[in-house]
Amino acid sequence: MTENQNTETQKKQRTDWKLLMRFLKGSLHLFVMGVILSAVVSLMDMLTPQVIRMAIDNAISGLEPEYPGFVMTLVNRLGGFSWLGEHLWVMALWLVAIALVRAAAQYGMGVLNNKGSEKLVKTMRDRVFRHIEHLPFSWHMKNHTGDIIQRCTSDVDKIRNFVAEQLSNIIRIVVLLVLSVYFMMTMNIWLTLIAVAVIPLILGYVVLYGKKLHKGFEDCDETEGQVSAMVQENLTGVRVVRAFARERYEKERFETHNAYYCGLWVKMGTVLARFFTVQDILSMLQVLLVVTVGSVFCVRGSMTAGDLVAFISYNALLAWPVRRLGRMLVEMSKADVSIGRIGYIMNSEIETESPQDVEVPMDQTISFEHVSFAYENCPEVLHDISFEIEPGTTVGILGGTGTGKSTLMLLLDKMYDLPKECGTIRIGGTDIREIRTSYLRKQISMVLQEPFLFSRTIRENIGISKEGMTLEDIREAARAACLDENVWGFSKGYETFVGERGVTLSGGQKQRAAIARALTAKTPIMIFDDSLSAVDTETDARIRESLQERFGSATILIISHRLTTISKADKVVILSGGRISEIGTPQELRHSGGLYQKIYEIQSGKEAACE
Repeated sequence: MTENQNTETQKKQRTDWKLLMRFLKGSLHLFVMGVILSAVVSLMDMLTPQVIRMAIDNAISGLEPEYPGFVMTLVNRLGGFSWLGEHLWVMALWLVAIALVRAAAQYGMGVLNNKGSEKLVKTMRDRVFRHIEHLPFSWHMKNHTGDIIQRCTSDVDKIRNFVAEQLSNIIRIVVLLVLSVYFMMTMNIWLTLIAVAVIPLILGYVVLYGKKLHKGFEDCDETEGQVSAMVQENLTGVRVVRAFARERYEKERFETHNAYYCGLWVKMGTVLARFFTVQDILSMLQVLLVVTVGSVFCVRGSMTAGDLVAFISYNALLAWPVRRLGRMLVEMSKADVSIGRIGYIMNSEIETESPQDVEVPMDQTISFEHVSFAYENCPEVLHDISFEIEPGTTVGILGGTGTGKSTLMLLLDKMYDLPKECGTIRIGGTDIREIRTSYLRKQISMVLQEPFLFSRTIRENIGISKEGMTLEDIREAARAACLDENVWGFSKGYETFVGERGVTLSGGQKQRAAIARALTAKTPIMIFDDSLSAVDTETDARIRESLQERFGSATILIISHRLTTISKADKVVILSGGRISEIGTPQELRHSGGLYQKIYEIQSGKEAACE
């Protein structure tokens, strides 16, 4: 890795951890109190060996005590060590009291950490979801839904686990390290130096493995996102899979990716096993060395039996944080990867509105002026498109697949931003770049090419565009979309629950439900993107008549491959190769000798009659 790459990585990591601190607002005080209680637990752990040492060396063996003044004052008030030797139950009560204080602190630490972690998770998910909701349409097109879901669930949990279980132990580790070394040095400096000498070796080994662990967890997380995306796609498209009998193919495809994902974790398991085994061996060697040398010192009279027992207890407390650092590094590597993956979402630029953006009347002329557009890393879809749509008129847009029909409508709704050098779209002379995006979209009802219904009731799906809609308002829109009769044929009527993406409805019913949803908004501009393709010709005609009656003053744009759908349009724009090839009324184009006439003759059966 070059120096520049290393610097960029460090900057990114600092940015990601700053993001975590923003997430911690509202729960940080709970973790701080948990850390304080963790320090209390550590202090209680420090006191227990000292009480045992007093009991062995001073109360039982009668050795001359060497303790701070406040300790001796307390002991003398009780009658001295000789009295404690005759009443050892008092020292046992001390141990019980220390254990109770430790238990209470441990309980409080657990409660506070649990509350803090749950609050952290809620904050993270709320903010991430809110951010995702405001990301541009183009961002969603570039990122798999399954991977986004995985970042919002699995990665959030990994961060929660690190903060709740590892971060709160940092103070405890520091307290244990400092106090253990201090008490050990008061008993025997040389044995302390022997015990501490192994620690740099263990820490160096932990740091050495750090980068390898981080890279491994990053690969595992990315692959998990791919597997999640594959599962999401298959569950969403289960009818397509079944319809084309692709179960075996999709199963084998999933098993291949899942096997690769499993293999990554097996590889990580081997690395972790090697990492923890070597670390444990080094730690055990340190304990063995301390016990062996300490026993020699004890036999030679350099240490008392109580000192050795206390020293071994402190060494065990010293070994725990040293070994814990290795596990903390593993969890930190997981959390670092997860924070980076969530940071990718949070650092993605959301749609913004300028204070200078305006709100203009939408019942005005819509002008496309020399519009050209290309999706990212793709050839140009639209080439120098120019035409006008008069207010209150119906305009049909016709063209082959990939000619940019839907792209025009997405640009009008600002789903994609039109670069300044790629022409202009105006409403009433105002560039839509200067119109407030939220206002613009509220003034445009759009029925997309693939209607999407939520896993809710029919009533909720139709009434989603406006709050507080009455059943009669919903039925009125449904009648205009020729759906009302179908709905009352269901056992629960408008309270019928539709499956995921409307799977329990037919294609035509889904399209009509989406049309009814658009009609409830009663906007001045309405876009129907090939949204009548799944309904029969008679229903198509009834819907068009209803639209004309109810929304005669609205500007209606209809994209369709069926000429009957746009036969009553005031103007038809025909696209070919991303350019306008014909434009005019249906009557004019029917005899123009162009694409419209050819399609008209095919669909009306004139060519068959000539044969």
